[in-house]
Amino acid sequence: MNAMTQMPVPADRQFPDPEGATPMMAQYLALRAQAPGDALLFYRMGDFYELFFDDAVRASAALDIALTKRGEHQGQPIQMCGVPAAASEAYLARLIKAGFKVAVGEQTEDPKAAKARGSKSVVNRAIRRVVTPGTLTEDTLLDPRSSNRIAALARLASGECAIAWAEVSTGEFAVMLVAADNLAAELAAMNPVELLVEETRFKEGGELAPRATVTPLARAKFDAASAERQLKAHFAVHELTAYGEFTRAERSALGALLDYLALSQAGAPAKLAPPRQIAQGSVLAVDPATRASLEIDRTLSGNRAGSLLDAIDRTVTAPGARCLAERLARPLTDVVQIEQRLDAISFFEASSELRRDTRERLKSAGDPERALSRLLLGRGGPRDLKALAAALAEGEALATRILAAPLTAPPPMVAASLAALSLTDKPELSALVGDLERAILDEPPLLARDGGFVAPDWRPELDETRKLRDASRRIVAGLQQTYAEATGVSGLKIRHNNVLGYFAEVTAKHADALMGREDFIHRQTMANVVRFSTVELADLESRISSAGERALAMEIEVFQGLCQRVESLADPVRQSARALAELDVASGLAEWAIETEACRPVVEDSSVFAVSGGRHPVVERALQRTGEGRFTPNDCMLDGAGAAAARLIFVTGPNMAGKSTYLRQNALILMLAQAGCYVPARSARIGVADRLYSRVGAADDLARGRSTFMAEMIEASAILNQATGRSFVILDEIGRGTATFDGLSIAWAAAEHLHGVNQCRALFATHYHELTRLADDLEAAGNCSLKAREWKGELVFLHEVGPGAADRSYGIEVARRAGLPPVAIRRAKTILARLESEGAPAAALADLPLFALSEPVVEARESAVELRLSDVEPDGLAPREALDILYQLKALMKNE
Repeated sequence: MNAMTQMPVPADRQFPDPEGATPMMAQYLALRAQAPGDALLFYRMGDFYELFFDDAVRASAALDIALTKRGEHQGQPIQMCGVPAAASEAYLARLIKAGFKVAVGEQTEDPKAAKARGSKSVVNRAIRRVVTPGTLTEDTLLDPRSSNRIAALARLASGECAIAWAEVSTGEFAVMLVAADNLAAELAAMNPVELLVEETRFKEGGELAPRATVTPLARAKFDAASAERQLKAHFAVHELTAYGEFTRAERSALGALLDYLALSQAGAPAKLAPPRQIAQGSVLAVDPATRASLEIDRTLSGNRAGSLLDAIDRTVTAPGARCLAERLARPLTDVVQIEQRLDAISFFEASSELRRDTRERLKSAGDPERALSRLLLGRGGPRDLKALAAALAEGEALATRILAAPLTAPPPMVAASLAALSLTDKPELSALVGDLERAILDEPPLLARDGGFVAPDWRPELDETRKLRDASRRIVAGLQQTYAEATGVSGLKIRHNNVLGYFAEVTAKHADALMGREDFIHRQTMANVVRFSTVELADLESRISSAGERALAMEIEVFQGLCQRVESLADPVRQSARALAELDVASGLAEWAIETEACRPVVEDSSVFAVSGGRHPVVERALQRTGEGRFTPNDCMLDGAGAAAARLIFVTGPNMAGKSTYLRQNALILMLAQAGCYVPARSARIGVADRLYSRVGAADDLARGRSTFMAEMIEASAILNQATGRSFVILDEIGRGTATFDGLSIAWAAAEHLHGVNQCRALFATHYHELTRLADDLEAAGNCSLKAREWKGELVFLHEVGPGAADRSYGIEVARRAGLPPVAIRRAKTILARLESEGAPAAALADLPLFALSEPVVEARESAVELRLSDVEPDGLAPREALDILYQLKALMKNE
């Protein structure tokens, strides 16, 4: 949901007074008062979650389900709707997607216990969780290949800003200081689904993170002092310095986020890793407009298919896909870290056999990050335990395989991952993996309460109880045969239900045979059958029920014990899970590099950008899929210092020739290199940039009252005000949408500013050919152009970039291809010829005849003679061919 259109729901929504309410409705209203005011309350009643009053009205509209009534309260009918508990996750997903929060009120005791207190007693219930977009952990509610982050923004009166974020489904917890003018870029990279802000900054939060659900909090929630106390208590430390020297703003953001997560767990502590402090300026800053125009993780239409991430993703696990997405979202600025990532890719690139074996093993690793988080939060089940065991065992086998490979020693990043995966130096973790493999059946149920997941021979007393339970069931079959023989009713059956327990059932016509017997007690007469109980059956019910309950209790005890062991080893389990993801990314990027003939870039602390044979990875992939031809590689050479090459290059050429593609491909090559990936080129030397800016394409922002030109100018002003000498900028057609001279003047001034003030590396595409003269006047500027040729009256785009400015734009030819009427095309050519000959637009058009007078509209199509002549190539005609054409033309003229 777009936060700009989402109004905050008042936290003080009014619900009826509980006075005079029935016991059940009084309990509901008490829970409703405990739940956050902006949340719906799911109230568990048997097999359904019910909603009442205003919650029912809002939920029924959002879910398109029936709104009914249940009794009255204070003389008014009680509005009601409900959803089946078994299908609740599907309904939760729809509500969360629509921007709602949901408080879940669960039954906390067996209904039998409530009934034992009295017939009018109400089953105890309590809020166990508040479900919000940023606190989801269920696989069915999450995209396995995307992160689901929640963030908190703290802004102090001093101007200091910090963002803390968490991924509840994996345990990630981090914070960083952010410059005020970089908030939008950082939030765009983080892409949180929920953003916590002070209540006075709700509108600002929506502007900074338009795709997030914005949750306003009281200012007191951002108090730094109380935040520090809460952090120390949560992580059981006396000082936070073990995790970093957190500033006041960072503590405020961390504390607000931790407090909110505790609220969402109904007071239970959030199960997060210790906070990680990210250094300011450690990642490439990419503002939201640039991120959107480059289509990094999604296209302009919002799809993953067709994005850069989609083009390079060869990961085989969900954690690996999330890790790759994080790298692309936040490319690095530290050359050492970038080189370590590139070393890891090179390691797997060197051996196809090792790369293949690694990827095959990783396919069996599952998603240990999210399985661990569910277990820590008490939402996991036996399958999560089994998945953890499988992932850790695969990790150990993978580490052994890679270390045994006859290759060079693994580079640092790979070595660190192998160390995290190895179990030889982690006896407790190794023992846990072994116990999980032995204790849990290969195909366990989803939930522990279903039972039947503990393997035989794991717990002897459980095996004995199961034998008693199973033996009792065999006794049932024996009793049925005994009773049938004793009564002479061969059709007698022993059945069971929750009301009567075990009972003997015969058809109505055989009931008399049992009615006169003292050992059969009549219990129930139905339309077609009659039911009886016996002393043996009553005793059997007690024994079987008791054995079954004891067996289930033992299994749950086993499950909880294993979960406690997992929690005590959460840190090494997280490290192993992260190591699997890192290996998946490295081997996947190596696979992509070989598949696309990508090269390892030379990354350095310089202002050089030198790419030979660069390609656009997304466009190239699209061409391969459609079979429309090969992508034409092109070089690009820039130097912010103006020594090795120009720092500012004007890119000219025809429309549709590929200027925008050329600009974007070089920006993407820079991003890939700084993300620690190979790049689609023959060779590349990349000086690290601090910021990347893209002003490509035209779009308005009507929601904010901005025209296309205004939106363009806002983005251009951000570039000119913020770009540094280390930045990388691509600009396409600055100055459109206004008068010609105004646009040219703005573009001219922007180019001079980029060159002389910002002094950043920049590619400046334009159709203002007057700008190309600046290449002669500015010391570090140059020209390049996309080449085109005219062949047999047709314009052919070569998609080749060469030095020098284009001779013209061929705009009229593109208009002809687009289908403008021939008469309009001819008129445009007339006007263009006059403008080019006079050199001064106003003077050239002063005496130009009007369209209606000079060329009647009736001449809307070219004559047959003209069409035939357009196909003639005079230089290639033989004498006889020329004579034949003359006769043809005469015939055509006569017909016309």
